[in-house]
Amino acid sequence: MSEEVVVLKTYNNEIEAEMAQQVLQEAGVTAFVFKDDAGGMEPQLQRTNGVRLLVNRADAHDAHMMLKT
Repeated sequence: MSEEVVVLKTYNNEIEAEMAQQVLQEAGVTAFVFKDDAGGMEPQLQRTNGVRLLVNRADAHDAHMMLKT
């Protein structure tokens, strides 16, 4: 069964996104960090394109509430 993945939040850098990912994973929510920075060779692209935190649509509301607190 395929689950739809949605962007929960866009961060300015990878560190903030990975911290949020860790919080969610510790709570049992699968989350992914997606960034397009040319494989790490162009880190400044994180600022212009953002670093996205992705979750399954079914987990989005709960994940948003976890990060809000």
